[in-house]
Amino acid sequence: MLAADPAEAGRRAVYQARESLGESQPTFGVLFASADYLGSAAVLLEAVTEQTGPMPLIGCVAESVVGGAREVESEPAVSLWLAAGLGPVETFAMDYVRTPSGGAIAGYRFEPGGPGVHLMICDPFTFPAEDLLTHLNEHVAGTVVIGGLASGGLASRRSRLFLDGQVRSSGAVGAYLPEAEVHSLVSQGCRPVGDPYTVTQANGNVIHELGGRPPLVRLQEMAARLSDQDKELLASGLQVGTVMDEYQSERHRGDFLVRGVIAADQESGAIAVGDQVEVGQTLQFQVRDADSADEDLRSMLDHEVDVLGDRRAVGALLFTCNGRGSHLFASPDHDAGMLAQLLGDIPVAGFFCAGELGPVGGRNYLHGFTASIALFPGEPSAPEPG
Repeated sequence: MLAADPAEAGRRAVYQARESLGESQPTFGVLFASADYLGSAAVLLEAVTEQTGPMPLIGCVAESVVGGAREVESEPAVSLWLAAGLGPVETFAMDYVRTPSGGAIAGYRFEPGGPGVHLMICDPFTFPAEDLLTHLNEHVAGTVVIGGLASGGLASRRSRLFLDGQVRSSGAVGAYLPEAEVHSLVSQGCRPVGDPYTVTQANGNVIHELGGRPPLVRLQEMAARLSDQDKELLASGLQVGTVMDEYQSERHRGDFLVRGVIAADQESGAIAVGDQVEVGQTLQFQVRDADSADEDLRSMLDHEVDVLGDRRAVGALLFTCNGRGSHLFASPDHDAGMLAQLLGDIPVAGFFCAGELGPVGGRNYLHGFTASIALFPGEPSAPEPG
């Protein structure tokens, strides 16, 4: 939905989103707005809630938004997703509270063994999403978290999060759907190149040795063996991937947690990456590859269609990296367009994230360059009479 005026944009978004529900009354909403609405987020939200009435709702202002088969990257846009029949919906807010011993995450309690899924949107400046996911993996096994880091205020270090009828500027917002069936999909945007190495010396996020040699030496050795195409991809942006399952005998695309290389020391050959690294971890260099990303998403959605069988998807939420879109693909609307192509004309909303939340192999991770999808299947089709 495109409109510059926040009140008009909110009203039109509700009108369009209601069309997919027919006579059903919405019981849950997800609202995303482009960065054009950073200063008018409250006006937009008020216009939406005036039309829908009080109901559970989460969302954020984002760098760019997804609506239907479109990814709107350079125009004012609002995307509203309304749902009914999902069962109970519990919205919540969380905050990071500094304490004398460090800090604590407060505001909501995840119950061990709880069914369903948690949708979450986090402020990247005030909420340690990765710390929360690590805690859940270790202490609240079975919890499923899908979502992303808000991106609308990256330039000014200001975020706007939507929670029911309120606009928040810090922390995280979420919705717990204990009875809804939600299929979680995480599609990678990078692929490994060269050989994997064991981290043999590291301090925090700085890697000093890979397999006993400086990382830049390993990088130079690898680059000399790459094809011309891969050398071009390497020059456009270097990433590293740490193996998520060290016990896996073979590693392929999708088996790595990808992080960017943020600095390099030519003298020592060390590199700094966007995450903490431990000695003993397996690491492999990665490149952003549009063809590989396209193939991965297409394969994942094709498999999901097979899993659904005679059922069809009735809606989806798409949390895609702000490094995808026109930054990665030659044609517009890539991720949203592929959902429409393979799943049909279903209600889709989403945003371009500063990091994506999604489970892989039963554990929750903060990803980069991925498309993390919450897919809502419908009921089985009724058999044809006869």
